[in-house]
Amino acid sequence: MSDAPLPRLHPLSDTSPSAVVAGFIAMMTGYTSSLVLMFQAGQAAGLSSGQISSWIWALSIGMAVCSIGLSLRYRTPITIAWSTPGAALLITSLGGVSYGEAIGAYITCALLVIICGMTGSFERLVKRIPGSLAAALLAGILFKIGSEIFVAAQHRTGLVVGMLVTYLIVKRLLPRYAVLAALMIGTLISGLLGLLDFSGFALEVAVPVWTTPSFSIAATISIGIPLFVVAMTSQNMPGIAVLRADGYNVPASPLITTTGVASLLLAPFGSHGINLAAISAAICTGPHAHEDPKKRYTAAMWCGIFYGIAGTFGATLAALFAAFPKELVLSIAALALFGSISNGLTIAMAESKEREAALITFMVTASGMTLFSIGSAFWGIVAGVLTLIILNWKAR
Repeated sequence: MSDAPLPRLHPLSDTSPSAVVAGFIAMMTGYTSSLVLMFQAGQAAGLSSGQISSWIWALSIGMAVCSIGLSLRYRTPITIAWSTPGAALLITSLGGVSYGEAIGAYITCALLVIICGMTGSFERLVKRIPGSLAAALLAGILFKIGSEIFVAAQHRTGLVVGMLVTYLIVKRLLPRYAVLAALMIGTLISGLLGLLDFSGFALEVAVPVWTTPSFSIAATISIGIPLFVVAMTSQNMPGIAVLRADGYNVPASPLITTTGVASLLLAPFGSHGINLAAISAAICTGPHAHEDPKKRYTAAMWCGIFYGIAGTFGATLAALFAAFPKELVLSIAALALFGSISNGLTIAMAESKEREAALITFMVTASGMTLFSIGSAFWGIVAGVLTLIILNWKAR
């Protein structure tokens, strides 16, 4: 990046209705994708409702501060999220240790992330990945979410078709408002069909609960190190790929270090770690967020604002999202990602010598496979790089 001073910030004047909607959809996608996993993990480990509420609060505040701060600092739509694979891992591992030891493992993971960011090792690794493979990785990550709209159509045909048709019509006439129109029509149809249920919703402010950390070898091996591995391979690597694929070449090391420091500070309140977002980030970096790429940072800024609001009322967050039919949530997320999937595939297939490697990266990533407890995003890059080496290797 250039050392020239950046122009003065004008986040409010740079904001558009589509940016606000993109920020809201990104927040909603992030929460609905794995919030239930955290409730499941907390209940399995015997945590109180106050501890689970504090856990959600800590993650939300960290994501809010980092999303807003980093987006304004770099004029880039940088969206932060919690580790969804990490939340899934905790369902089976959290109950095996005391909660204090789990907090200690979270701190260990955060320290490893900080070291990785400050030494620049992650930055050097990312720079070696060809742009076509990064774009294929992005498309593969988003493909599963994008295709969910057609699966949802099996269950709520009228709702999904109504949203899709609205999206296409408005896309032709007023492209910036296509996703917003689909969301409004989807909500209207859901109301008419009696699919909105706010009976379990009541406002309740979350209260942070401090847990003094303790450290053990067992917790480090079963929680700390696996959390670090999935954070770097399944969150941070795809997160950087999303930014690079959409033309944002912000340095990786400061982003990784910042999320590591935030994770460290919030761990005693229950945060298992925040990282760069991938799926929800693509909603803010894509063309639906803002017609001007230089102003899409406002979408991530609004996502952070919505994170903060949601985290403040973390105790009732699940009830709020449960009020909307899951088909609506899946469909609106898919529609918001169409542009990013298309852009990723276009870049991935542009270079003929890298086309097959990009295809394999896309297919492995989109498969959702897990090997040695490591997700498909990591294996997609490994498979693509190996393919690239084998097909283009020349003997000296």
